Amino acid sequence: MLRLVNIGFGNMVAADRIIAIVSPDSAPVKRLIQEAREEKRVIDVTQGRRTRAVIQTDSNHLVLSAIQPETIAGRLTGKEFITKDEEKEF
Repeated sequence: MLRLVNIGFGNMVAADRIIAIVSPDSAPVKRLIQEAREEKRVIDVTQGRRTRAVIQTDSNHLVLSAIQPETIAGRLTGKEFITKDEEKEF
């Protein structure tokens, strides 16, 4: 059965395709994003908001989300929650 995870603004990603969920703040992750942009492997679902999570898939695509990595991880494990910062945005 296909399990989808909400990654913000009604966008979903297949849970079994996710390899990693990381913060975009470090230099190595920023380099990964830049390389993926150049190779047309970035899927940006932030709708113009700040990128807070980078999801790497098994197809080597990077999905940029405006939702905190902890929130997405909670949704993956079934522990749905929204941080106080995200409540203010939505």
